[in-house]
Amino acid sequence: MADPRTIGIIAGNGAYPEVFIDAARRKCPGVRLVMAAFQNETREEVTRLVDAVEWMRVGQLSKPIRFFRKQGALEAVMVGQIAPKNLFDLRPDLRTLMMLARVPERNAETLFGAIADEMAKDGITLLPATTFLDDLLPGPGPVFGPKFKDRQLRDAEFGFRIAKETSRLDIGQTVVIRHGTVLAVEAFEGTNACIRRGGELGRGKNVMLVKVSKPNQDFRFDVPVVGPQTIETCAEAGVGAIAIEARRTLILEADKVRRLCEEKGIGLHAVGFTAAGDVAKV
Repeated sequence: MADPRTIGIIAGNGAYPEVFIDAARRKCPGVRLVMAAFQNETREEVTRLVDAVEWMRVGQLSKPIRFFRKQGALEAVMVGQIAPKNLFDLRPDLRTLMMLARVPERNAETLFGAIADEMAKDGITLLPATTFLDDLLPGPGPVFGPKFKDRQLRDAEFGFRIAKETSRLDIGQTVVIRHGTVLAVEAFEGTNACIRRGGELGRGKNVMLVKVSKPNQDFRFDVPVVGPQTIETCAEAGVGAIAIEARRTLILEADKVRRLCEEKGIGLHAVGFTAAGDVAKV
């Protein structure tokens, strides 16, 4: 009998690791899941859902690779974020230091791409972070909550043009807008801080969050995500509408997101693109 398929999970914070585990169990019966968990990041309770786990520090590279090889995992997936503050508190091992020395620009794409290359040297293929999660990538149109009005649809088009450009420049993938005015642009501080800043400037009136993927985004890492915390933060900040990129944004804990959108009166709409790359008319 062939050995069961074994997938290594590089688990950050939030609900993403648990959502992935649930989908993998449902869609790939018999799969064996082993987890590299990170101190001060990975939820301890999620480690009880996998077949094997090893704890490590953010910044270690040799240890997770050795762990996955020992467990027979020739595939791995990155799920969940690492808090920005922890990226400034790295205690890298020798392999990480050598990798960093070869990376001229240190942004998410180049760093994670270098990690993927290092894993490939040991025969471990990094899978897209959307593996098993296609049903959580909504297509174009209304998703949850109140449907967008014409003015909101025009704002969404405007916001997408701005967010696509800021993401192309590797600044951030999220903007907060109000009637054709950019209130806040996401940078290193993260989405929630951007939402709060934009909501404060917009004073809770007709404020919209727009979230996109980067042009030519590598979906092995850094997938745009909306979850319950996003909706809660928008509600607290007075952001009443959210536009996301269709088929390229994950909705985590969708039942909770739906309930919160309905309770808070926040419309969530997925915007599609034409073959030429323009925002599709909706």
